Amino acid sequence: MAFFLLVQVLILGPGAGTVLASCVTAACHQDMARIARPHAPVAEGECLECHQRQAADHPRKGGGRSFVLVATGAALCANCHDLLPAGKVVHEPVAEGDCLSCHQAHGGTGEFLLAVKDDQASLCLECHEGDDFSREYVHGPVGSGACTQCHDPHAADQPALLRQPSRRLCLSCHQELEPAPGAVLHQPFTAKKCTACHAPHSAAQSRLLREEYPGLCFSCHQQVGREYKKAKEKHLALYKDERCGNCHAVHFSPQPGLLLEKEMDLCLGCHGKDDTRKSKPLKNIKTELEGKKHLHGPLAEGSCSACHRPHGSDYFRLLSGSYPASFYAPYHQGTYDFCLSCHEPNLLRFPDTTIYTAFRNGKQNLHYLHVVNRRKGRSCRACHQPHAGSGVKLINEEGAPFGDWKIPLRLVLTPTGGSCAPGCHSRKSYDRKNPLDYNHDRKK
Repeated sequence: MAFFLLVQVLILGPGAGTVLASCVTAACHQDMARIARPHAPVAEGECLECHQRQAADHPRKGGGRSFVLVATGAALCANCHDLLPAGKVVHEPVAEGDCLSCHQAHGGTGEFLLAVKDDQASLCLECHEGDDFSREYVHGPVGSGACTQCHDPHAADQPALLRQPSRRLCLSCHQELEPAPGAVLHQPFTAKKCTACHAPHSAAQSRLLREEYPGLCFSCHQQVGREYKKAKEKHLALYKDERCGNCHAVHFSPQPGLLLEKEMDLCLGCHGKDDTRKSKPLKNIKTELEGKKHLHGPLAEGSCSACHRPHGSDYFRLLSGSYPASFYAPYHQGTYDFCLSCHEPNLLRFPDTTIYTAFRNGKQNLHYLHVVNRRKGRSCRACHQPHAGSGVKLINEEGAPFGDWKIPLRLVLTPTGGSCAPGCHSRKSYDRKNPLDYNHDRKK
């Protein structure tokens, strides 16, 4: 009797759910009644929207099918569903017309006839396998199973089926990273490739970085990496917390070099504090600058990097060239290259001169006298401050440190010379036009 009713309904055509009621019986297709989210034809009892009869008996005696699909592959779905928008990149199942690779024909536990309820990732990972999705730090959409937040499941004009161009897609969520007008942009940011630094799905490093600092930065900034690795003295900022991020903005900045602040302000953020470390304590440069009338030229321009290498150096205090670390340092070729790279390079070459220095007694070069001294040649900082001073030419009026004591210079200038009386000798005068006889006292 049941078989007769089914045949009668099929012959008469579909009608208001009666077909489904006839198809789902105690003996047949019971699973259809348990579908959480049935396909519309199933919910409406329109089985014949997709199936057509090819034999009178059902179930068919001797095996075989009584019903077949009215079309195959994507052509069947296209009978109801509009054609998908075309794209330069097409998802492989779509290209092959295999809609059932992702969708359930009769219904599913999730939206869009998917076989999953909320976590799309479990469906996607059936094909897209690998470690890219299972590292310690997971991108939010991946962690919540919302793959289609970033990817179009059917077709797109962007690589990897992205819904928008890479950077624009990222900024649709990470709106705080929208660069300010006129900002200096990090090259990957300019190239609109956030994935140059960040893994899109998961990573072993926080912030989804592809590699730890500073290795990540050195993968592009290779010259800086080579200099840093071979440097004898390394900037300690590269060992602390944010590493490169202690000084540089990683996306954009109003400052050259992507610095977080103006260069001198940035440096004084660390080098402007009293450091209590026993090992290599930082000098408080801010107090050294306070109340001084004259700034060293590079500092007046706010450029600490004119003298100091920001990443690493072969010279003490990260200097950019050779300069002696000791107070007594007789001159020889190359010793003072750091200072002489800006100041007169012939300053210490000749014992007598009328052109290379104004610090002379007649023709006698008093720079040469003080520095080119085999027994106790004094370094520049015996008389000059490196950053700022109250005296002209950055003369250190307070005196250079000598152990726990300071050597006051007690400098007095005249129009053609001057005199000084530091702790290392009695007051002596010099004059460029009317030289004094330093041997006068010895002749008495």
